[in-house]
Amino acid sequence: MIVEKQVPLQAHNSFGIVAKAHHLARIRSEADLAQLRATPEWEVLTRDAMPFVLGGGSNLVITGDVKPLVLKVEIMGRRLVEETGKGWLIEAGAGENWHAFVQWTLQQGWPGLENLALIPGTVGASPVQNIGAYGVELQDRFHSLDAIDLRSGEAFTLDAAQCGFGYRDSVFKHASADMRDFGLAGRALITRVRFWLPKAWKPVLGYADLERKMAETGNTAPDAQTLFDWVCAIRRAKLPDPAVIGNAGSFFKNPTVTPEQCADIIAREPKVVHYPMPDGTVKLAAGWLIDACGWKGRGVGNAGVYEKQALVLVNRGGATGGEVVTLARAIQTSVYERFGIRLEPEPVVI
Repeated sequence: MIVEKQVPLQAHNSFGIVAKAHHLARIRSEADLAQLRATPEWEVLTRDAMPFVLGGGSNLVITGDVKPLVLKVEIMGRRLVEETGKGWLIEAGAGENWHAFVQWTLQQGWPGLENLALIPGTVGASPVQNIGAYGVELQDRFHSLDAIDLRSGEAFTLDAAQCGFGYRDSVFKHASADMRDFGLAGRALITRVRFWLPKAWKPVLGYADLERKMAETGNTAPDAQTLFDWVCAIRRAKLPDPAVIGNAGSFFKNPTVTPEQCADIIAREPKVVHYPMPDGTVKLAAGWLIDACGWKGRGVGNAGVYEKQALVLVNRGGATGGEVVTLARAIQTSVYERFGIRLEPEPVVI
């Protein structure tokens, strides 16, 4: 098992921030990790800090060279595990590109993931963030995953309940406070993820952008491929391609408030974009809040707010992680001062 030294990370983070990994190992199978853990080098490189697990780097802000050992997950493979009269159980390696995986499932005639099209990143990162878009979250289609405990080297499997999914949240984003706590932040390397796609498919259409597509086309009952195409077109119109303009997609979570808080904001800002949630809370559009504070098109240094979507921070060329973080904090301050709401960033800052 080769551990590479001083590896450039610019191509491995969607913001395109220039940085290096002091040490990086490419994990292409469970055996690769087992082999690495058996070397004296593992003991030395993990003595002061746990390894940093890197997938597609699409939800990451790098603020300097990465000192902990970087484990670049490149486990591939896609397969049908089981088909029943009720649905399909699909598995993908953690290193598979998420969007390509969604495309593949539709090509096989297995609908269910189309609303999650064009989300950047890898399959292995999808349950960490509990990715979601246009009315569907990963947890709605998730079955189980396999992972390896980086401390012990033991393999384990988690179902949906054990993953502790929440809005852009999971057990993988929380540190373990003690031995009784199941927080897995920094402890687990996901190797494979499985999804359950029911045959009793129905389109999820409850978002304004999709309703506009139905009105424009006159198609009120789109099939899965049409819905996939609509989502791709909507996202491409709103969001910059990371290959052209460095970014991490939506930078902030949409905040949720009580109905009373929402009513208070509406009294002051009647046009605020908001969505009632099943649990009685109200979700506010973070992009609208940021835009209302006048941030669209502005920036700090070479980091800026995208002109077409205020929820997206971009690298205008040569931006540092520090500039991105400074810009994000300035936006948080503006939104809090005007609306009394604290925006929470989605990306991991390292």
